[in-house]
Amino acid sequence: MRAPTPWRPAVELRALKYFAEVVRQGSFTAAADALFVTQPTVSKMVQVLEEELGVPLLARDEGRRKRGVTLTDAGRLVYARAQEMLATETSLRDDLEGLGDLTRGSLTIGVPPLGASLVAPAIADFHKQWPGIELKLLESGARAVERALREGELDVGICLAPVPDDMEGIQICDYPLHLLAPHKGRWQGRADVRLAELADEPFLLYGETFQLNETIAQACRSVGYTPRLACRSSQWDLIVTLVECGMGIALLPANYGERLDRRRFVSIPIVQPEIRWRLVACWRRSAHLSRAARAWVDATRVFFGAGAGDQPPLSGRRTRPGTRPSNTSLPRKKTT
Repeated sequence: MRAPTPWRPAVELRALKYFAEVVRQGSFTAAADALFVTQPTVSKMVQVLEEELGVPLLARDEGRRKRGVTLTDAGRLVYARAQEMLATETSLRDDLEGLGDLTRGSLTIGVPPLGASLVAPAIADFHKQWPGIELKLLESGARAVERALREGELDVGICLAPVPDDMEGIQICDYPLHLLAPHKGRWQGRADVRLAELADEPFLLYGETFQLNETIAQACRSVGYTPRLACRSSQWDLIVTLVECGMGIALLPANYGERLDRRRFVSIPIVQPEIRWRLVACWRRSAHLSRAARAWVDATRVFFGAGAGDQPPLSGRRTRPGTRPSNTSLPRKKTT
């Protein structure tokens, strides 16, 4: 690599886009697939970018093959700035394309699998209002959604309360967690179950990206034990099946537990302490919201705050019909 040269403002956004995609995907081949170009094209664009900037962005090991990519110090800086520039370009394009009537544009929403059935009607309602907006969904746990929001990969996302101080949000649901267990078992006929009573039970918990795991673990620690893990899954319906097979117990939001066949399962409120599952539609305080994102925020307030939708919650509560949720009333946590 040649020595750094004086700055020349010739860096193309396309080169930054290709470089950022290599970092996100972890390989040139995966980046090429995501960009619908050939792998040599991606390699050439990254090489050109390095030559234009006069510094190596990726550490290269000629002696052996390595999985993934490793950023240099300069690469980390360029990646951070590239995300900002590409986000600004996207916002500019969305604003220009959708000026006036939102006939065009795009919106990327992060949705945790456990909240998908609650959010799906709101997404469908938004599409009916703004059919020209292309909707892209990232389905991952709330912790991963929160991270993607910070990294500028999402416009808006569904997160688990409490929300960080650097986020704005609208609470969309609030349900207690229920014990889910097979119908024929020791819990049959109980009106509620104290969390401490589950200390010796094998727990079926959620995938690593699910923030709900930590909510459950903290509640268990508060009564003197750490949950005994039997299995993890990102699919709540698979967890339900494993519960029926006798592999362990699960804690599910009441609206899921109460949908299940009462001849096969019991769904019982957890008490002492009660554990709440609160979902919040979030966006970064410092982010520039495109017109599509602002329309989503407004539509979310109406859908979840003004009694929209014909299906009342089975337990817990949505925000009270006829009111607009207050951002300042949301439970918050400190960012690290």
